[in-house]
Amino acid sequence: MHTSKVEICGVNTAKLPVLTNEEMQKLFIKIKAGDMNAREEFIQGNLRLVLSIIQRFNRRGEPVDDLFQVGCIGLIKAIDNFDLSHNVRFSTYAVPMIIGEIRRYLRDNNPIRVSRSLRDIAYKALQARDQLIHRNSKEPTVTEIAEVLELPKEEVVFALEAIQEPISLFEPIFHDSGDAIFVMDQVKDDKEDDGIWIKEISLKEALKKLNKRERDILNLRFFDGKTQMEVAEEIGISQAQVSRLEKNALKQMRKYV
Repeated sequence: MHTSKVEICGVNTAKLPVLTNEEMQKLFIKIKAGDMNAREEFIQGNLRLVLSIIQRFNRRGEPVDDLFQVGCIGLIKAIDNFDLSHNVRFSTYAVPMIIGEIRRYLRDNNPIRVSRSLRDIAYKALQARDQLIHRNSKEPTVTEIAEVLELPKEEVVFALEAIQEPISLFEPIFHDSGDAIFVMDQVKDDKEDDGIWIKEISLKEALKKLNKRERDILNLRFFDGKTQMEVAEEIGISQAQVSRLEKNALKQMRKYV
């Protein structure tokens, strides 16, 4: 069978290995013991993760090889800082670190001028974000970052937005076990259409058709304004599961209203 050969930085992406969670855990134990061969195997087994992430950035016209190299730096940093005791998937931990590394690269090569003061705040915010991810093994909220910097949340948001490129809310960040996580899933839904729709309709009868978990998810998402990540932490399931249950619940409710 013919295999399409696509090389990036001399790597044949069609032949990249894929590691199971069990294999990654065994390799990671060896890595912590100083096994460099295990480290190299772990890196090779996660290059597909880097490839999936750089695809969302390649419309900027940046050389794919450059993005791949920068993404690999983020991957290596994630490996160096990952802690098995936090009991999270490596991909869950690594994705925001890889994205952050690529965004820093794009920021530093951005031809659009941003004031030094804003750049300083944004740089400190990104540093604080990495520290919080390392400490808590999860993506921090803007409020948490602002608390670390002792700055108003609005000032941090403004600075970060000044250095970011616009992206679609419906752009997938990463596919994990068949479930896509979209940009919109990371944003609070205070003004999102589905949120307005839910608040404006008569909910009682429709909500009765849902199970308790689905009702809890909708209440937390659209009435309490929480992100899917925050909901996942509160009820003890993954963000991908929250996304799937939320979409199913909204689909069911639309049948009855």
